[in-house]
Amino acid sequence: MTPETLKKTPLHAVHVALGAKMVAYAGFEMPVTYPAGISAEHRAVREAVGIFDVSHMGEFEVSGPDRNAFVQRVTCNDVGALKPGQAQYSAILTDRGTFVDDCLVYRFDDRLMLVVNAANRAADWEHIVERKGGANVRLKDVSDDVALLAIQGPKAESLLAPLTTLGVAMIPYYHFAEGKVAGAEVFVSRTGYTGEDGFEIYCRAADAEQLWHALAGPGRAEPCGLGARDTLRLEAGLPLYGNDIDDTVTPYEAGLSFIVKLDKGAPFTGEAALKKQKLEGVTRRLVGVTVLERKVVGRHGMDVYVDGKKVDIVRSGTVTPTVNEAIGTTYVPKGQAQPSAKLEIDVRGKRVPAEVVKLPFVPHRTKR
Repeated sequence: MTPETLKKTPLHAVHVALGAKMVAYAGFEMPVTYPAGISAEHRAVREAVGIFDVSHMGEFEVSGPDRNAFVQRVTCNDVGALKPGQAQYSAILTDRGTFVDDCLVYRFDDRLMLVVNAANRAADWEHIVERKGGANVRLKDVSDDVALLAIQGPKAESLLAPLTTLGVAMIPYYHFAEGKVAGAEVFVSRTGYTGEDGFEIYCRAADAEQLWHALAGPGRAEPCGLGARDTLRLEAGLPLYGNDIDDTVTPYEAGLSFIVKLDKGAPFTGEAALKKQKLEGVTRRLVGVTVLERKVVGRHGMDVYVDGKKVDIVRSGTVTPTVNEAIGTTYVPKGQAQPSAKLEIDVRGKRVPAEVVKLPFVPHRTKR
């Protein structure tokens, strides 16, 4: 795609004015980093508070009498366990039990909302619509009408609290509340993609700039781009679609068995395949790895070997500011999925030693 055909979030002009380095990502022109740099942005989130524009994400609303039953059918977690004001991490699966996408499901009084990855928005929508059948539901893609800001870090709560009458300190993890922030109608959820405490704020696209200026800037939140978002989520052991999970991987293989509810009392796409896999056991698992040779980094796509045999590729890999060493993820045979197990990564023709480590690389500090 050319710069002219890339989509822009409602905050595009703000990012450009701040001197952000803009890149093509999932069909959007997005900030990868600001002048302070990825390390400074990363540290701001770990030590204070950062703000991300994630308005490129997709949002689908499901309303109508059959809304809960329908979302039960197209996602693998148990929507029936949600009360209004709660959210859950879930996935949309193929018949083979592999990922179409991972997603968040929000339950409101009168509707459900699925939040999906920007790169998969069209495929997710097609997959969901195909499964509507005779369900009495109304499906609406509201992605272009919704903006999404994430404030993440130990000071997120103290930043947000003075800007709203919502009792943000009382919002539990994976719950949300509707109200106003800085005069804008929003809903605020205690969720995020960094391993830190924080909130995701959904608002009308027209209100995004007003919200950004209330939250970002000196003495408030440090603007953060996609680069820091990636280093933070990798340290936290959080999967990225297209890297750690995709349509060849099941939740059981990815260490996400907690999102699969085989006993929820409602059939769902991929259920039969996952029941079979659970019975037989997985043959591989997603693991964390550290490179043992200094100043060598295993990056996405590099081949991974166990006992001289190629077993996978590096799924995610970089040097991150908090861990301060080369880390990554890959799939290894189940028998090698233990901490300290040895493997090798082919880095530009040289096989470099690495070892399996327990995920996450950095402990989560989300407020439970």
